[in-house]
Amino acid sequence: MNIVGIIPARMGSTRFPNKPLAKILGIPMIGHCSYRTSIALDAARTYVATCDNEIVTYMNDIGGNVILTASTHKRATTRCAEAVDIIEQKSGQVVDIVVMVQGDEPLVQPIDIQDALNQFADPTVNIVNIMIGLYSRESFLDKNNVKVVINNDSNALYYSREAIPSLWQEREERLGFMQTGIIAFRRDTLLKFNDMPETPLEKIESVDMNRVLENGGNIRMVESNSPNIGVDTEEELMAVENIMKDDRVYQQYSNIS
Repeated sequence: MNIVGIIPARMGSTRFPNKPLAKILGIPMIGHCSYRTSIALDAARTYVATCDNEIVTYMNDIGGNVILTASTHKRATTRCAEAVDIIEQKSGQVVDIVVMVQGDEPLVQPIDIQDALNQFADPTVNIVNIMIGLYSRESFLDKNNVKVVINNDSNALYYSREAIPSLWQEREERLGFMQTGIIAFRRDTLLKFNDMPETPLEKIESVDMNRVLENGGNIRMVESNSPNIGVDTEEELMAVENIMKDDRVYQQYSNIS
């Protein structure tokens, strides 16, 4: 099976401009994402997809694979789809599975990528999304954290920036689940997804995976117990750095650059 990892990244983040090159323990964030994804998939199958020359230069400097994409992409999935097309043209091989790792997920764990890939042994699974538990009321109520509720088959029922399921009955321990930016697609499913028009609930929640659900598709959710922080602020960058100091995966590449 031909599996590739694609890390979409751009410098123009509204909340944290230039964050892909923001350093964590001396290594730019996009470097962490690339090294850690490479551990799961190997370096030859790991690509950064970007429209920014600064990121291209950095990836070239560390010997990573980088694909220059159009600057018009509004969604990470469309940037990934363009990257898949370029990869296939250059290699002459059709991709089977695309693992998309958002460029602001520097704590991505190789074991989580492998757990996601294991789900494709089920031929009915076309999309897999890693999720983590939310245990604090603050993180559960934070609209920057996309919550997801699942059914008995661990398939997503709905994604929302609101606190779902409701807190009207108090709960101890885990309050809910949060979507992460680690999503794996069968190739044709990714391309089909990008051909679909945006849907009402996708627009309301600003969560593109709702497009799949609104069109009757399934998304298999896989829980990770690993710490995960999608970096949108400098405070979150510092939180990641504190966790990274004791991270075993980081130790595998800390001396590379």
